Amino acid sequence: MEDLIRVENLRKEFPVQKSFLDQLFAGKEKGFVHAVDDVTFGIKKGEVLGLAGESGSGKSTTGRLLIRLLDPTSGNIYFDGENLADKSPKEMQTFRSKMQVVFQDPNSSLSPRMRVGDAIGHPLKIHTDLGVEERKRKVMELMERVGLSPAEFLYYKYPHQLSGGQSQRVVLARALVTNPEFVVADEPIAMADVSVRAMILELMKELKEEFDLTYLFVTHDLSTAKYICDRIAIMYLGRIVEIGNTRELFDHPHHPYTKALLAAVPVPDPTQRRTEEIPRGEIPSAIDPPAGCHFHPRCRYATEACSKGRPPMREVSPGHFSACILD
Repeated sequence: MEDLIRVENLRKEFPVQKSFLDQLFAGKEKGFVHAVDDVTFGIKKGEVLGLAGESGSGKSTTGRLLIRLLDPTSGNIYFDGENLADKSPKEMQTFRSKMQVVFQDPNSSLSPRMRVGDAIGHPLKIHTDLGVEERKRKVMELMERVGLSPAEFLYYKYPHQLSGGQSQRVVLARALVTNPEFVVADEPIAMADVSVRAMILELMKELKEEFDLTYLFVTHDLSTAKYICDRIAIMYLGRIVEIGNTRELFDHPHHPYTKALLAAVPVPDPTQRRTEEIPRGEIPSAIDPPAGCHFHPRCRYATEACSKGRPPMREVSPGHFSACILD
C-alpha cells in the first residue's frame, strides 16, 4: 500500500529573537531553533502513526508542517503524490478540506464568541456551497455521532458552557465535518479528565473506521499510543530516532531513548519497583544541539563514536528502524 502522507528530509528552523544588546554584540550572526531536523517517514492510508517523545522534541511542529500550518525551511511533504511544500497559500486551499487538525487544548482552539454549531459548521461555510439549513442538518447529525447529544440543545451553547469531554468532542466534530482523509491529532486527550480519556480514544477509533481516516497521533504518553497506534515513531530533539510496528517497538525497543521512555510508563502495581536507570540531565537546547547523536550526552551506553557524526537509520528487524550504532 502506498503512503498517503510522506515527508522527506523535512526541516524547520525558527530564528531566535534577540534583544538590542545581543544583536549589537553578536553582530550579524543569527541563532536558530532546530525544531525539526531532517525528518523522513511515511503514513499509509488508513494507518495511525504515533509520534512520541518528550516536550520540546518537535512533535507538534512536525504535525503542523504536514498540513502546512507552518512552512518548512526545506524538504518535501507529499500528500497523495502531490508535493505540498511547493504549493502557494492559494493552491493549498484545495487541500485544506482533506487535512484537518485536532489541537491539544479545545478551549484555546474554539472561539468563545462562536456557538458550538457555528464552530463545527464553519469549515463547511468555507469549503462547500451548502446552504444554511443543509449545513445545520449535517452539523447536527455529526454532533449526535460524536456523542454531543441532544444536538438541538448543545448546538446553541458557547464553549464555556461545556464540559471538558464535550469540548473535545466539538473539536473532533469540527475536524471531521469536511470528510477529511488525514487528521493530525495533537495530544487530543491531554486536557481531558482521566475519566473521559478512554471514551475519547474509543470514539477516535470508531470514527477512523467509519470515515476511513488516517491519523498522525502526537503524544508523550506511550501507553496511550499503544492503544490506538499501528506504528510509533520516537522523536528526540527534532529527529526521528526509532520507528516501527507498535508491538515490535514495545517488545523489542532498540534505541536507548525508546527504552528510557518505556521504562517511564507507570505500572499499575505498587509493589513493583523500577530497575531501569533514568537518563541523566534534561533535553538539550534545540538552538545548539549536541553533535552526532543528539541523545549521547544523556545515554549511559554512549561511546566516543556517538558524538562523531549523525547515526543513520538502519533496519534492526523487518519494518523496524533505529538511529543507533549500538547492537
